[in-house]
Amino acid sequence: MQIAKHKVASIHYTLTNNEGKVIDSSVGREPLYYIQGIGNLIPGMEEGLEGKKIGDKFNLKVSPEKGYGLKDEKLTQRIPRSSFGTQKIEKGMQFQTNHGQVVTVTDVGLSEITVDANHPLAGVELNFAVEVLSIREATADELAHGHVHGPGGHHHH
Repeated sequence: MQIAKHKVASIHYTLTNNEGKVIDSSVGREPLYYIQGIGNLIPGMEEGLEGKKIGDKFNLKVSPEKGYGLKDEKLTQRIPRSSFGTQKIEKGMQFQTNHGQVVTVTDVGLSEITVDANHPLAGVELNFAVEVLSIREATADELAHGHVHGPGGHHHH
């Protein structure tokens, strides 16, 4: 069986940036279960997994356009330091805005704080080392809900 639209696959993956720094990994945890072809994963990942079989191990390089998008400079803004009250602000801190958007502090000045609302991986080439562990048909329920219900297709909400 191959990974194709509406199949449930489980994979182990390790994500690194071009400098080789590990950003995320499923190794040592539960594998990632997802439904192929319905947007559960970033486009470049789905494309790279299409047609793969159980036991396949491969590396996938995903461009920002097929990952988390290019950096949008319009999503970077400067906010008066006074907006943060007396809180100690450091580069790399993340805040949720009133609109539920997550912003990352990219620069801390004396009077202004620069925040970036881009996804932290926007503009980054993603390198995935992937191993395919299992493939099965998605259940009607899973397709209706748009996500996997555990390894055997059962609900665990």
